[in-house]
Amino acid sequence: MSNIYDENSQQPPRHGLILLQILILVLFCLFAVRLWYLQIHRGEEYARKAKENQLRQEAIFSPRGLIRDRNGDLLAVNEPAYALGLVREDCRDIDKTLHQIAMWTGHDFNGLKKLYSKNIKRVKPFEPLILIPDLSFDQLALIDANKLRWPGMEVQVRPRRQYRYGMLLAHVLGYVAEANEEEMEKRPELALGDYVGKQGLEFMLEDRMRGTKGLVQFEVDVNGRRLQERILKHPQAGQEVSLSLDLGLQKLTMDWLAEEAGGVAVMDADTGQLLALATTPSYDSNDFSSGLTPAQWAKLRDDPLHPMQNRVIQSVYPPGSVFKPVVAGAGLHYGVIDPNETVNCVGQIKLGRRVFRCWRKGGHGKVDFEKALVQSCDVYFYKMGKKLTVDRMSEFAQACGFGRRTDIRLPHEKAGNMPTREWKRQRFGEGWQGGDNLNMAIGQGYTLVTPLQVARFYAGIVNGGKLYKPLLLMGEKPVVQGEIPLDSEQIERIRKALIQTVDNDRGTCRRLRTKGVVVGGKTGTAQVVRLTDELKELDDDEIPYRFRDHAWIAAIAEKDGRRIAIAALVEHGLHGSSGAGPVVKAVIDYLFLNKVRYKPEAKKAKARAVRQLSLNPIGGVDAN
Repeated sequence: MSNIYDENSQQPPRHGLILLQILILVLFCLFAVRLWYLQIHRGEEYARKAKENQLRQEAIFSPRGLIRDRNGDLLAVNEPAYALGLVREDCRDIDKTLHQIAMWTGHDFNGLKKLYSKNIKRVKPFEPLILIPDLSFDQLALIDANKLRWPGMEVQVRPRRQYRYGMLLAHVLGYVAEANEEEMEKRPELALGDYVGKQGLEFMLEDRMRGTKGLVQFEVDVNGRRLQERILKHPQAGQEVSLSLDLGLQKLTMDWLAEEAGGVAVMDADTGQLLALATTPSYDSNDFSSGLTPAQWAKLRDDPLHPMQNRVIQSVYPPGSVFKPVVAGAGLHYGVIDPNETVNCVGQIKLGRRVFRCWRKGGHGKVDFEKALVQSCDVYFYKMGKKLTVDRMSEFAQACGFGRRTDIRLPHEKAGNMPTREWKRQRFGEGWQGGDNLNMAIGQGYTLVTPLQVARFYAGIVNGGKLYKPLLLMGEKPVVQGEIPLDSEQIERIRKALIQTVDNDRGTCRRLRTKGVVVGGKTGTAQVVRLTDELKELDDDEIPYRFRDHAWIAAIAEKDGRRIAIAALVEHGLHGSSGAGPVVKAVIDYLFLNKVRYKPEAKKAKARAVRQLSLNPIGGVDAN
């Protein structure tokens, strides 16, 4: 048996070798293509993403514009505040981190988790989600000492609004608070945790005062610690604003209103600039900047005295006798009265079965146009109202700016109400009665006005008839919104009657007399409810507070070419002269005599003792 060696049998199959070579070539091509895709086709994108892992960008918050009074005193400023945010990409365990934050800050864990879940989609990758917008210094110190052990926590420094006179100007300045979902949808530049104006000038001037955010780029290590940073865009602060208000005068008016519910408007009669706009009770704007708890908000919202309501522009009241110059103007305009003709006031007038009484039981005797205004004779104006009827009184009053907004630069202003026949038919389903004319002629019934509307009208009386738009900002040009439809002689007749109301010993405004100053005015007592016979027998101090009449006084004052108008309203203050007169006298002394007269503490104490809850915070019929 022979062993034959076959050389060809020891070689591997040639087709298998070729297949292996093809496979290696294909894999090489795939690697080459993938490498080209990663390094060339998408190289820049991946390089940018890699860089983003170590370089991050963050907004630099811009401070809001400062607010000053007309003399340069700062009213609203900015101070540093510290907000706690959470970067989800750096956080190892969201729930544990949120629980730790809750322990450090006293916040509810479920509330933080709900806030996180609701808003996490709003933030970009590596952008902090703001959980607590305002940390206390104790909380800040605790978090800062331990945040390296809890990756993802980030403290941001941002400006917080500070109102130096929180309650003094709350209804004018308003306040800022965190932007809600609706506001963020309307303004793409807003992010979670941003603050925006919610009320007052902060709201009306939001675009002007907010400013523009900056942008900073910083490098971080694997633990999120910042190594170095570079500002890409500097923030721009909001514009500074100077108000026409006088801080000293504002303090004075608020002091005299003290614990009462009411409002005061002081206007430069020749420009429309407001020198004071005071409302009590008030609230502290700073409470909103630091953040109110739900319980604090509910207490403020449900307060029966409505401290958040600006009574100068948002509350409407029957004007009482301060409306009589308007009716007197209508009588002159339509020629239904002769100023020299006298009317015999016996203390009452009958209309059908009803008796309409004058405030003075025994009557005023014979009174002409001037004497009727000086002594505020109701019977004279009853007869004038009967001649004019509602159509003419309403038409003239609307021409004088009543029944429509003044367009002051503040939100939620009310227009008041100048009733007409059609208005009553639509509102109550009944026709206009003769007695309605008489009530309207003395500023009662369905007539409703704001203190600011009254101040603007009286400014028109002293400046020759121009009705200026109320201005709150320095530098704004005066805007004439209309004119009182009387000639110069007729306006002067009313003006002189108002001056006699102060100068005459029997005038209702004689307490406003000021040496060296020409002062005119009109008191008003606006009936809140019709008193029962039993209540009528009580002395003023014995009448329950909620049944007391509102006290009005409107005044004009002139000296050395300077002319101002003042309107003051004290809810349930009884008589205009005693209830609202002192604050108006203090305003005149301050502006023309450089004399500051604050309310005595004894009077403050008495006001606090007498004051009860107001059951009629807006007065009269809600016309809106």
